[in-house]
Parts: sequence; C-alpha cells; structure tokens
Amino acid sequence: MTDPHFFGYGSLVNRRTHVYDSAHRATLSGWRRVWRPTGLRPAAFLTARPVAGGRIDGLIAAVPNGDWAALDLRESGYDRLPAEEVDHPLDPAPPIAVYAIPERDDDGSDAPILLSYLDVVVQGFLREFGEDGVARFFETTDNWRLPVADDRAAPLYPRAQDLSAAETRLVDRWLAQVGSRILPVAGTGLGADAAP
Repeated sequence: MTDPHFFGYGSLVNRRTHVYDSAHRATLSGWRRVWRPTGLRPAAFLTARPVAGGRIDGLIAAVPNGDWAALDLRESGYDRLPAEEVDHPLDPAPPIAVYAIPERDDDGSDAPILLSYLDVVVQGFLREFGEDGVARFFETTDNWRLPVADDRAAPLYPRAQDLSAAETRLVDRWLAQVGSRILPVAGTGLGADAAP
C-alpha cells in the first residue's frame, strides 16, 4: 500500500524545514496561493484556494504510515483537503492532500506577512525551481497589498533559515516589484504567537 502524500506550496517547499525525505517536485492545477489574515494569529497565513485555471508549483512528500499528527500540528489552522489534479513523477499515484485555510468572517484585516517566513518560502522555491520558479511563486500568489513585517534581525518564524546575500536581494527585489510596504516589527503587535 502506498503512503499518502501532502502537496506543499509554501514553507514545505523548503526541504530544510521538514523531515519528509521522499519529496518530489509537483504542480497542483485549479489552485492559487493567497496571503490570508485571520483572527487565528496576528500574522497572515500563506494558503491556497481553488481557482479555475490556476496552477501552482510545490513539492509532494510521503506521510509515512499515514501518520498525519505531526504535519496536522505544524499546519494548525488549516484544513487538510484532497488534492485532485497534481502533476508529479510517481507511478502509481498516491493519494495526495493539500492544506488550506477556509475563508472566515474575520478575514480582511491587514495582519502583516512575516518576512522571515517569506524568506524561507522563496529560498525553497529558488532551490527547487530556480529564479523562474520564484517568479512563478510571486505571480501565482495574491494579496501582496498586505504589509510585510521585517523580522529578519530577530525571526519570529520558528523554522527561519539563513539566507545568502544573493537570496536576500532576490526576495527584496520581488517585494519591490509587487509593491510591498515593509514595516519594522516594533509597533506591529507581533510576538511569538505570530509565527506560522
């Protein structure tokens, strides 16, 4: 019997943030990413939502013995849903799940995006898909109107990674290109509970 797999489209693309060794590049059709602020925490979540014609890159990886407990804990606040249209190299195709935040009545605030989290995501896409993959990440992600909290000096994201100077410049260049407003963490009300 084949272990079930997850489709990761954000921080799970960065292999340095998890222990799921059997990971493969994949593409999920019918979805787009979106930054979604909720009342669950003071920082925005990166989630995905069904969109006709959408297509996002990511990784699939096996969940050994179908033991979802650790991953469900990491993805607290998300619903685990079946991922139907995933292009990947595995044969036979395993069952695949994707995590998504359901729309909520408290959506719509301007909770910021954590820069330390975004850095991890971009680093993962760069390593897996190159600069073209980073471009596709930004182009297939919505809600860049949210401010970005610059927590690089003291990362709030628990799985923060060190970026090279070139990786940092790449993130900063894309943030400028999408018109992001960068804010200092001080005064944003972010604390340890902001971490995704």
